[in-house]
Amino acid sequence: MDILLLTVGKTTQPYVIEGIDEYLKRLKRYTSYKIECLPDVKCTRSLTPDQQKEKEGENILSSISQSDYVILLDERGKEYTSVEFAGYLQKIMASGRKRALFVVGGPYGFSKAVYERADAKISLSKMTFTHEMIRLFFTEQVYRAMTILRGEPYHHE
Repeated sequence: MDILLLTVGKTTQPYVIEGIDEYLKRLKRYTSYKIECLPDVKCTRSLTPDQQKEKEGENILSSISQSDYVILLDERGKEYTSVEFAGYLQKIMASGRKRALFVVGGPYGFSKAVYERADAKISLSKMTFTHEMIRLFFTEQVYRAMTILRGEPYHHE
């Protein structure tokens, strides 16, 4: 199964890019994991937050195939421990779907249409983080999940 992290906007902070690159290198041993960045919506000053969510939603939906298992990274999603997330990821991988698509929305969240298309929602924390940091945190958690599933010593209980 391929795992894709779909994000809105680029990662610009060098320290975040460096961290993501490190975990991308490590993940190659375990699974196909990619990050795809959709372009930011242009001229947002003239848009309301709802209009911006709608435009971002259109871009997100155009990147999703019908066979994808879509999981939104959303503050109202289900929270997991790292071990629980590893189990959740294992169930998705065993489901027979070709691709698990995790989505990070824009600054105002997701449009109604994106929520309706989602198969699940998960939350990394009740705290709020920048969209760039979420990319790093999530990528590290996928790596951690893979090491947990293989019984490797990266994760400590």
